Amino acid sequence: MRFLRLLPACTIVVILSALGVVQTRGGQGAAPARAPLTMSIAAFADGTDIPPKFTQAGDQTSPAITWTNAPAGTTSFLLHFHDLEVSRDKTTDDQLHWLVWNIPGNATGLPEGVPKGAQLENGAFQLSASGQVYRGPGAPASGPRHHYTFELFALDTKLDVQPGTDGFETRTRVMKEIQGHILGKAVYMGLFHRPS
Repeated sequence: MRFLRLLPACTIVVILSALGVVQTRGGQGAAPARAPLTMSIAAFADGTDIPPKFTQAGDQTSPAITWTNAPAGTTSFLLHFHDLEVSRDKTTDDQLHWLVWNIPGNATGLPEGVPKGAQLENGAFQLSASGQVYRGPGAPASGPRHHYTFELFALDTKLDVQPGTDGFETRTRVMKEIQGHILGKAVYMGLFHRPS
């Protein structure tokens, strides 16, 4: 690109625009931003009630989750499902409902009804406060709806963490391991409390 130094500035902008390196509309000088990592759950819209089937009031079936726009360089995904309004035994830990890590970087989702067990067919690991299984929402009927949050992280690494006997301790190790490796994040939220 040394030859560009010999050309007038306006000619350089025209050449780079034609190559898609810069945009000239509206005074913008950067390439278009890549679409962000996005997660969706067909069973309920973001910010709405979670159907009983996926909760402790029903079958505790894990919902089908899909995602798009994985960042370049994604090696694995981590899914963290938790209730921000419940703490564990007077600690600052919120309630862990599902932690799935080392989901392959080419995956575009998880199917409905992920079976129980430490390791999934795709090589990922899972854990919750109930063991090696999805734990559905279970907020009591006596209070307000709880906010259940799904967080999906795209990572540039595969985590060297095995499921332990304590889901909370394993989550602490996993969250420590992802520091410095997060390429993108998507969040989806559902509401729930038990029927009266």
